[in-house]
Amino acid sequence: MRKILFGVIITLIILFAFKYCGDQKEDKIILKENSALIQKQIKNVGKLIVTESHFSEVFSYQNSKAIFGDLFEAEKKALVVVNADVTIAYDLSLIEYNIDEATKTLQILSIPKEEIKISPDFEYYDIQADFLNQFEAKDYNDIKDTVRQSLMKKIEASELKSNAKNRLISELAKFYILTNSLGWTLEYNTTSITEIETLQTIKF
Repeated sequence: MRKILFGVIITLIILFAFKYCGDQKEDKIILKENSALIQKQIKNVGKLIVTESHFSEVFSYQNSKAIFGDLFEAEKKALVVVNADVTIAYDLSLIEYNIDEATKTLQILSIPKEEIKISPDFEYYDIQADFLNQFEAKDYNDIKDTVRQSLMKKIEASELKSNAKNRLISELAKFYILTNSLGWTLEYNTTSITEIETLQTIKF
């Protein structure tokens, strides 16, 4: 009787051990599958987000040059019409992240800074220049530099950057939705993202 009872106990222990090991393996497989799913989502989001706009400007360029001291001034001037396409982009393939399977946490370590690209088209009208003060390459470079500075100020004053950030947040929200559905935690640096609205308060 004792031998039978001892055999039953040993059998139960072995069965329990197999079941425990099986459960542990299943948990690990689920974690691995979740990690792969999160990595796939990051790759899918890892694309160029582009916000576009168009700006038009009219500039009056004027330059005077003193000749023979202050006895004579040679002038040159032009009317410059600029049409510029502006894009603000986030290359999300450059996101740095860490997947911690032990704590079921997706940590976003850094997000690339936005890239501002200005593609201007210049048209010159009413170009006038005295014989001793002709237009040179430097004048055209000065015009381009002035136009770029002016456009950058307009971009900063417009809603273009905030619109680009909103598009960025909508992409990052996909990480929150996925991790939340899997029972994982999303963090940006050390900030835990407990709701989508939290993304609005983070400074990228």
